[in-house]
Amino acid sequence: MTACLSTAYLPPVQWFSKLLRYDKVYVEQYENYQKQTYRNRCVIAGPNGAISLTVPIEKPDTLKCLTKDIRISDHGNWRHLHWNALESAYNQTPYFEYLKDDLRPFYEKSFRYLMDFNEELIAVICALIDIEPHIERTSDYVAKREDADFRDSIHPKKNWQEDKEFTPVPYYQVFQQKYGFLPNLSIVDLLFNMGPESVLVLRTATP
Repeated sequence: MTACLSTAYLPPVQWFSKLLRYDKVYVEQYENYQKQTYRNRCVIAGPNGAISLTVPIEKPDTLKCLTKDIRISDHGNWRHLHWNALESAYNQTPYFEYLKDDLRPFYEKSFRYLMDFNEELIAVICALIDIEPHIERTSDYVAKREDADFRDSIHPKKNWQEDKEFTPVPYYQVFQQKYGFLPNLSIVDLLFNMGPESVLVLRTATP
């Protein structure tokens, strides 16, 4: 079984659940880039509730631009801000101290293209979770794919409950007593809170 996903910045748990469910996953690179999606945005749980972190992108020269050609902007010291947000959100979690050195380098060097940045981050996270999914970029754009197509359905403005293949499993979250369990946050929320048990949570979330 194969599936197709959009690229994503520190993707939500729902996105990662597809890596376990499907034998092979294609990541779309030839679509026209879409704004306000997980392609350059993630949601984490901070001391004051859910926080959205957005990677700024350079404005394309044309109205339509392929996702593979989208460049990261260095505007606004965003790397420093994102790392500070991650640190303040997760420095009290059981596994942040053990895992932070694997992720911090991504906020200390520049990446030219959004897809490269996302791809390398996902590879490191897969290694930390101890999964080895078969991931490839698409070779061309197909509007109606024959495989399971999640390019537009895994989206911050769409209801994850409509995905019959995904059932969020509650796990320990640092601010749970304050806000209750927040489902389908960025994979780093699961990773920093649950460490090596993250893969078990992912498997249970994929009926």
